[in-house]
Amino acid sequence: MRRISILTIGAAFAALGAVGPQAPALAQTPAPAPSEAPRPATPPAITSVNVVDLDELPEATKTQVNQALASRTADDLQKLRNAVEAAPEIRSALEAKGLSSRDVIVAQVSQTGTLTLVTKKSG
Repeated sequence: MRRISILTIGAAFAALGAVGPQAPALAQTPAPAPSEAPRPATPPAITSVNVVDLDELPEATKTQVNQALASRTADDLQKLRNAVEAAPEIRSALEAKGLSSRDVIVAQVSQTGTLTLVTKKSG
C-alpha cells in the first residue's frame, strides 16, 4: 500500500510538471529549461524527500523557481499541495521541519527518485 501511494504521488508530481532544484548542492549546475527536459513515461518511485527553503537556495536557482512559479496557476499549486497532503511520508518530512503542504511552492522528482520540495513559509 505504501508503495502504491508513493507511486501515485510521483505520478501526480510528474503530471504537474514540477520544476525545481535537484538539491542545494547540485543547484549550482545549470538545469535545462523545463521544455527541454524529457519526461519519463513512468515517473520513478520516490525513494527520499528533501525539503529546502527558498531562501536557502542560490540566487540563480531562486530565479529558476520564481520563473516556474510565474507560469503556474493557483489550481496547479493547489493540486501540488493536495498531492503532498495525500502522501503521509511526504507530509511527515514537512512536519519534521515545522512546515505543512501550504508552504510547498515547487516540487521535483529526480531520475533517482529523490523528491525535492521547495518551501516558502506562509504568513
